[in-house]
Amino acid sequence: MKAPITLIAAAALGLAGGGAGCTRTDESPEVATIEAEFPSRPTFRHLSSVNGDLPVPGESHQQTASLVADLDGDGVDDFVLGFRRVAPALVWYRRTTDGWDRVVIEDELLTVEAGGAAHDIDGDGDLDLVFGGDWQSTDVWWWENPAPAFDPEVSWTRRVIKTGGQTQHHDQAFGDFLGTGTAQLAFWNQGAGGIFLAEKPDDPRGAETWNVRQIYAGEAGEDEGRIAYPEGLSVADIDGDGADDLLAGNIWLRHEGDGAFQATRLAEVGGLIFAGRFKPGTVPQVVIAAGDGTGPLRWSESTGDPADPASWVAHDLLGWELVHGHTLQVGDIDADGNLDIFAAEMGKWSEKKAEPDNPEATAYIFYGDGTGGFETTVLVKGHGFHEGRLADLDGDGDLDILNKPYNWKVPRVDVWLNEGPGE
Repeated sequence: MKAPITLIAAAALGLAGGGAGCTRTDESPEVATIEAEFPSRPTFRHLSSVNGDLPVPGESHQQTASLVADLDGDGVDDFVLGFRRVAPALVWYRRTTDGWDRVVIEDELLTVEAGGAAHDIDGDGDLDLVFGGDWQSTDVWWWENPAPAFDPEVSWTRRVIKTGGQTQHHDQAFGDFLGTGTAQLAFWNQGAGGIFLAEKPDDPRGAETWNVRQIYAGEAGEDEGRIAYPEGLSVADIDGDGADDLLAGNIWLRHEGDGAFQATRLAEVGGLIFAGRFKPGTVPQVVIAAGDGTGPLRWSESTGDPADPASWVAHDLLGWELVHGHTLQVGDIDADGNLDIFAAEMGKWSEKKAEPDNPEATAYIFYGDGTGGFETTVLVKGHGFHEGRLADLDGDGDLDILNKPYNWKVPRVDVWLNEGPGE
């Protein structure tokens, strides 16, 4: 039996419609929230660039990428947003004592795709950035972090990881997948129909490109007519051998030695994918949401050998399908020691019309009980999410929520600050 759906309050917002056991309607306001019925759950304070709470990202009406990273090393998560169609290509929201400063990282026009990754590429102790080009670009780039000599008038130095070949690079992840003691960069190249691995050069600042090779070719849970293409990348140790494994779409990629990878299908439908321990067991579970398409939101567990696709059993979290569920995150939002799941829908993705594709777009928080059970709640309804993130954005020790819509009521950026349990 499913838990009732409870709408969570966003403190500082008025009450507006909805309630426990709510269903979708055709007349949902942009933001619809009511107070939580369970006082142990967090309340959230909504901040938006629309209201002047954060700087406006820029002029682009196609906001593609978002990435969380502590770029200045002050111990507080910052975030980077990426754009196409209009420069700048990348901006950094740097946390200050009372909000965020917007700093341009890349002032030129690049066609940045969704995704991104942060890693100390040049070994100088700070986090550098990686983003890939979209369907118009054959490139993957990295930006050298100039810390501590930040100059808001100067873009970061951009270098090339991959150029040529096929286009579109939706999602990147760093991990030591080869077991060499040094992290490699994995990335989707949708135009090439597969996943590539890039090994960092000895001199990344001086290298023209990196050594790049394909490690997987084939499907990863796409569904013709419903899910546009394979996507999603994250890192986890699925088999408990202490090595980094790669999760992509609906598959688990495990290094078998000599640079070869074994792919195991973990679920029927693919998309954004993350691992976590939602219940006790020797093998972590995985959760998958269809990103650029419509599909189920499910978490899956292995009931035997995780290398056997038949051992993976799926559990539906909603009972209906997510509509372009291009936000999926895992974290302990209520700080009770159990992992929770955050998933949200896009409000608009069409580029040739002004009205939303999905005016009832909904953002859900599934509070885990540590035994595989979840309480389903709604953060906000009628708000379009894309590449939403969980992170401690204000440095107070709990997880907040970041949203950068793709083309829903843009340009804009929104933050929900976790205020802790309600009264």
